[in-house]
Amino acid sequence: MAKIYFLGGEYIEKRDSERINRKAFVDAGGAPAVLVFLWARETVDKTDPKRKLIVNYFKDIGAGKVEFAEPADSMKKIAEKIDSSDLIYLPGGNTKILVERLKKAKVTDLLKKYDKIIVGNSAGAQTLCKKYIGMKGKHDRTSTEVSQGLGFVNFGIVAHYDISYDKELKSLSEKNNMKIYGIPERSALVYDNEDIKFLGSAYLFYKGEKTKCK
Repeated sequence: MAKIYFLGGEYIEKRDSERINRKAFVDAGGAPAVLVFLWARETVDKTDPKRKLIVNYFKDIGAGKVEFAEPADSMKKIAEKIDSSDLIYLPGGNTKILVERLKKAKVTDLLKKYDKIIVGNSAGAQTLCKKYIGMKGKHDRTSTEVSQGLGFVNFGIVAHYDISYDKELKSLSEKNNMKIYGIPERSALVYDNEDIKFLGSAYLFYKGEKTKCK
């Protein structure tokens, strides 16, 4: 299984999690071949300006090659791209759309067999969990949706974590008997064969309690 970086959120335009991505690139051997699944949007367009932003960003911090998986690619083609990559990057966007596209393309098993580095940013991170928690709003207007993810790990991730989510997350962790990690922007949980480490701040919600991760 891959070593996974669950990134709580990064704005590509600002490159505000560069240090985390640089560490992931080093873990991938330096000058990695990066495969990007830019599938978390309603429309996947080869002219999307975000592609250029990602390519320039990743090459600036050391990527040897940046390639994109396309929903129109055959399963064989996607398998070839995965096999030739050193790091897979799942960007942010709409988690539900990303989960559905990955399942429809039947590449989930290919990703689970991948034994290099995966970086999931925001929706990309939540997608990899057994269940993902979608949080909307803040303070007294918070709404929550718990949905089925791809099941790479048994815990849940809340990206863009905010302290105003605490009451809801404590309740969810108790009701669903599951561990939920709140990962703020510019922070990450790193999962490596059940060993968990943190870059920046993170919080664990379990059995109705909140604990700061060290």
